[in-house]
Amino acid sequence: MMAAFDAAARTGSFTAAARELSLTQGAISRQIGALENQLDVVLFKRIGNNIHLTNAGEIYAREINAALQAIRNASLNAMTDPRVGTLNLAILPTFGTRWLMPRFPLFLKENPDITVNFVSRLSPFDFQNEDLHAAIHYGSPEWPGTDSSFLMNEKAVPVCSPGILSQNPLENAETLTRLPLLHLATRPDAWRNWFQSNGLEMPKGQGILFEQISIIAQAAVGGLGVALLPKFLIQSELDRGELVVIVDKPLQSDAGYHLITPVDKSDYAPMVAFRSWILKMAALQTTCD
Repeated sequence: MMAAFDAAARTGSFTAAARELSLTQGAISRQIGALENQLDVVLFKRIGNNIHLTNAGEIYAREINAALQAIRNASLNAMTDPRVGTLNLAILPTFGTRWLMPRFPLFLKENPDITVNFVSRLSPFDFQNEDLHAAIHYGSPEWPGTDSSFLMNEKAVPVCSPGILSQNPLENAETLTRLPLLHLATRPDAWRNWFQSNGLEMPKGQGILFEQISIIAQAAVGGLGVALLPKFLIQSELDRGELVVIVDKPLQSDAGYHLITPVDKSDYAPMVAFRSWILKMAALQTTCD
């Protein structure tokens, strides 16, 4: 009865529900009628050949759908080896290439039978319309219908090329007000917050705006200006001497990196394995910082 009701509620049709469940339309109608009698509640309004959920039916449909999805996931997990399956992950471009990918062979070594597919973009991820098991997200963890696991904060430091620094000897933090600033679209208030934290006013002028950390880092290496960037994502440029920290006064954002998982996929066995692994990696990163 529950499956018949769920299918009819989702499809808006007894005929479509019957097709989905390989039953007759009459069987679907009888099961739903029996359910309404059992609950003593009208779940559908029948207008000619059309059906519409009542208010009570809409509420019941949401709860039943969630319960059936939980049962399906539980059954899948019971039959699935946690080391086997497909994992679809959405990642941020720079975080993915500079932090996750260098570590990811460790995950594959521990879980050789999990197939991982990656989607990378800056725009918001859409769990309803995309078959994603999780997304690595920067910002607030508040995302309806999901579970969130905090990974790490980021500490941003002002960096530039050695050439700019040699031409503009550093006297104090105020020196930065006279240098060209490079801005990151995803952190629009970063420079303003950094100057305020150092008792300075944000200098006037738009500066150059970039969408990705990897591109703004290369712009800073090329001498276009000073960038305020997460230190752990530009460590390779710092190690090679292509970028130098001008003032070692990090700005720690209230936002952070989070692993976001739809509630109905949170217990999916490969997802559980990945969550456990990335939390360990994030803890090691925090210890190093």
